[in-house]
Amino acid sequence: MNSDLRDLYQEVVLDHCRKPRNFGKLEGANRSAEGFNPLCGDRISVYVKLQQGAIEDIRFEGSGCAISKASASLMTGALKGKRMEEAEKLFHEFHLLVTEGPNEKIDPADLGKLVALSGVWEFPARVKCASLAWHTMKSALSDGGGTVTTEDPATV
Repeated sequence: MNSDLRDLYQEVVLDHCRKPRNFGKLEGANRSAEGFNPLCGDRISVYVKLQQGAIEDIRFEGSGCAISKASASLMTGALKGKRMEEAEKLFHEFHLLVTEGPNEKIDPADLGKLVALSGVWEFPARVKCASLAWHTMKSALSDGGGTVTTEDPATV
């Protein structure tokens, strides 16, 4: 990762960790799920207000490392107003970004500010931190509820 991207990564992660967007319980949520990363201790709750197949509002609460909190904050900003199909596509592209790194399978324009987390793939132990909120959101949208854990093979 070049130094400009590393600087952006650090700046965005720290900003979203210190001042997370869409943080707190969502009144009127009709979908939710819990997430837990036992390796890092990250715990997250994702609340979604889904209306006619679109994410009208999305919020999160919990505690965790800087990457986990920043990823949840960036995710909620990216998904607000998106249809479920768009959220699924963004989940897939983000997952490729953090597991394989930037490549020809991913259009950075589709990811917007999420590109700031592109450096995570270089640190395999941090991939679960970055993807926890996303797997939790996916469970909430599928109305799965319950608790998602990063130790489930489906979340790797």
